[in-house]
Amino acid sequence: MKKVVPLIILVLISWLIANNPLSNTYVASLKEETMLVGANKDPLYEEIQKKAKSYNIAPEDAKIDPVWKAIPGINGLEVDVDASYKKMKTSGAFKEKNLVYKQLKPSVHLEDLPPSPIYKGNPNKQMVSFIINVAWGNEYLPDILASLKKHHVKASFFLEGRWTKKNPELAKMIVDAGHEVGNHSYSHPDMSKISSAQINQELKKTNDVIEATTGKTVTWFAPPSGSYTNEVVNIASQHKMGTLMWSIDTIDWRKPSKEELINRVVEKVHNGAMILMHPTESTTSSLDQLIEQIQEKGYEINTVTELLSEERNGKVLK
Repeated sequence: MKKVVPLIILVLISWLIANNPLSNTYVASLKEETMLVGANKDPLYEEIQKKAKSYNIAPEDAKIDPVWKAIPGINGLEVDVDASYKKMKTSGAFKEKNLVYKQLKPSVHLEDLPPSPIYKGNPNKQMVSFIINVAWGNEYLPDILASLKKHHVKASFFLEGRWTKKNPELAKMIVDAGHEVGNHSYSHPDMSKISSAQINQELKKTNDVIEATTGKTVTWFAPPSGSYTNEVVNIASQHKMGTLMWSIDTIDWRKPSKEELINRVVEKVHNGAMILMHPTESTTSSLDQLIEQIQEKGYEINTVTELLSEERNGKVLK
């Protein structure tokens, strides 16, 4: 009987070890390592390893450009040899489209730079953003939102604080549709001509009313009429906001025809473009075709936050 008990305990311990999830993970990792050791001798693996360097792209640091001011960085790309091999081994042939990449972060990020306005995204990111400044034009907002929804596009709406207070339902409608909201001052003054105390008040009041109305914390500021000074940019930074301008202006407030507005934007569209517009009749009537033509050129349309992030989008990765 004394001999049987240790035997039972030994069997039980063996069973517990064999069925321990950690043991299973360890065994799986051993199998994985064995497979990869074998793969190293596979001519396909060696081919991927050899060609990988020619596909790698170094990350780009964020920088201050003398003309375009702050330019965000962008992640680099490095071929994941093991993952690429797994994807290609079934066919046994090297195919560029089956390469798998890892993204590598740059060393200098946008937030590491001194406060500076941003006019566009990284020139190697095939994405653009619609910056829609809202202080009037209520009658056009539902149609604009409908067009964006139809094409599965997200935009960045910059709301005047005074407008938000008067039109809380429209502000909520914008956020409920999945769009980004930013600060467009409280009363639409020339920000370059008001005192530091007034700048602070314009920014804080707007952030407060937008957050109270929509529940969203604001991270971007678009000065009315694009008017700013270094002091404005610095104070916005103190409120944890980046200051945004634009690289393409629809000039929709001049009431251009649909064709004029579309041609103006499509002829100038570029990687990282920030496209300024307002809720006007011209923008409303043009938006469907404008989105289609921008997308036909291969650009993704997304929010400013997505545009200025370091992540490479699918258009670049494919």
